[in-house]
Amino acid sequence: LNAVAEIKTTLSAEDLHKKLADIETSLGRAREEKWSPRTIDLDLLLFGQEIINSANLTVPHREMHLRSFVLKGLCQLNAELLHPVIKESMNELAARLGGADFTLNPDLPQLVSVAGIIGVGKTTLTKKLSDLPGCKRLLEAYDKNPFLSDVYAGKKELALDSQLFFLTHRAEQLNHNALAQGQIALSDYVFDKELIYARRLLNAQQLDSYEKIYPQFSAKIAAPALAIYLTDSVQNCLERIHKRNRPYEQKIEPKFLEDLSS
Repeated sequence: LNAVAEIKTTLSAEDLHKKLADIETSLGRAREEKWSPRTIDLDLLLFGQEIINSANLTVPHREMHLRSFVLKGLCQLNAELLHPVIKESMNELAARLGGADFTLNPDLPQLVSVAGIIGVGKTTLTKKLSDLPGCKRLLEAYDKNPFLSDVYAGKKELALDSQLFFLTHRAEQLNHNALAQGQIALSDYVFDKELIYARRLLNAQQLDSYEKIYPQFSAKIAAPALAIYLTDSVQNCLERIHKRNRPYEQKIEPKFLEDLSS
């Protein structure tokens, strides 16, 4: 049974938190390892619009915005209530989750991958997000790929070399051993795009060779804790492509972008 309650109190946030813990204890809750089953679990989600970060208490609750079962109850109380830190309504936060619940696991890399077609703004968003303290930035090595410009110029015999360059570079960046436990990292791509591009750019013989070695790399990749998919019109993406003026991208046609987004 999950429920959210709104109360009025003369207690401070710290005293209220202690009172909730006392109630849990009186009802037989044993405090064992994290995520273990419990008789009852009482959380202090919000305390007005206060933001509290102390040794024993964090308000708003650090993961309330990741839990649909919590946001559902808050929406029933006040759907327009703003989260004091995120500055979004409970209704908006609930809509973002789509009914799912998410849990942060500090024992795994906290990889956030930004996806979308060429020119949609993946790198721009990744750079802005990774400016936050403690974030590691992982960007695609377009300018270091020695085959890419020739492939865009029509030298299809080099397409496999180009894809293998990206495959090995991305596998190095996203390898389980390259990302520390609990490390927040942001990449301007998702590893799964490798096969999408390979199947678009390689001929049958090249693709056969590529697909034979792909599993050896994909098996060692850290899965993203969150994937952000950006969308925009093909026309807007083409305008950005022309504005950033990478020579090898200037002949990209609308149909190529349309096929990628389909």
